[in-house]
Amino acid sequence: MEILAYRYNSICEPDLLLAFEQSGHRVDEMTAEIEKKDISEQERMALVSGRLKKKKYDIVFTVNFFPVISEVCRIFKIPYFSWIVDSPVMELYSDSVKNEWNWIFLFDYALYEEFSALNPNHIFYMPLAVNCERVDRVVAGITWEDRKKYSADVSFVGSLYSEKSPYNRMKKTDSYLCGYLDGIIEAQLKVYGYNFLEECLTEKIINGFKEKVPFYSFPEKASHNDKAALAHLYLGNKVTELERARLLKAVSERFSLDLYTASDASALPKAHLRGLAKTMTEMPKIFHLSKINLNFTSKPIRTGIPLRVWDILGAGGFLITNYQSELPEYFEPGTDLEVYGSEEELLEKIQYYLEHEEKRAEIAKNGYQKVKQEHTVQKRVSKILELFS
Repeated sequence: MEILAYRYNSICEPDLLLAFEQSGHRVDEMTAEIEKKDISEQERMALVSGRLKKKKYDIVFTVNFFPVISEVCRIFKIPYFSWIVDSPVMELYSDSVKNEWNWIFLFDYALYEEFSALNPNHIFYMPLAVNCERVDRVVAGITWEDRKKYSADVSFVGSLYSEKSPYNRMKKTDSYLCGYLDGIIEAQLKVYGYNFLEECLTEKIINGFKEKVPFYSFPEKASHNDKAALAHLYLGNKVTELERARLLKAVSERFSLDLYTASDASALPKAHLRGLAKTMTEMPKIFHLSKINLNFTSKPIRTGIPLRVWDILGAGGFLITNYQSELPEYFEPGTDLEVYGSEEELLEKIQYYLEHEEKRAEIAKNGYQKVKQEHTVQKRVSKILELFS
């Protein structure tokens, strides 16, 4: 098949496009949005339309969903494949999700349940994965200098979400509204494996919040789901910010913690700040050489397994992650990875596994073997193409 891939520089793009090529298909890439991040919808439409007029393609592919590309594909009658790898992706509320030429793959089963009825037979559940071949090459090339640079007791790679939390823009002039929202945020912080933020929101609370914050503006042709926007874009990201700040503070006060982030980490003076880590060349080394890797799933990911879990296991790293309801479907806690359900449990398990090297190494090996055998990007792409055929 001839595949046109529209890129915006997602970290998932290179591995996915390579997997399509390894499956015997030709991939042409459009990279204008990598070079110009403020591209308009009109420009995007013109770029894709222009390419489709010049050459016949069997599929147009993107990471995450672009409503305007969906509309272009509908007009040209070309299947549009999009694999959702983030959350929230507010573009899913666009009416374009209903286009019959869409093939949308969602990594979070809660998202699948929310949207599948809008376009039966064209929306699918597809968990994320890892390119073990690429990661194996990076790990095999680890040098003595790498071991000195990246070895650690406990590591965390990722954003602290302080820069991703629009909830912080709220004007706190309504004590009832602030108290209510802060209360459900605190409650959600104590619960793993179930996201109840949306259930706690009433029209009065939503309207009150919209008066205090520059609120997300849905496109005209979209489901204006203000409840979902408030729950996931605002409250969910705030829960993530608070959770990461509190847990990393607790970890850094008891253990040696290496922190790789571009976020402001001034509130974590005891963490060893390592700056940013390059996704392709440095992260696999960090995951492999750290005794313990931590994952804190962003709260807008309601049931799914985030990319970081797959990346750590694919590098042969030992992982402790928060509980997500989909985890037991793919991994056995205590055998392939470890999970925690509270701050106390997280600290206890870090202490235990720092003291039990053989058990830690056995679990890391099991997790790596499982993803390499069952959960590679190549296997996921084969499944996608099988569904299409």
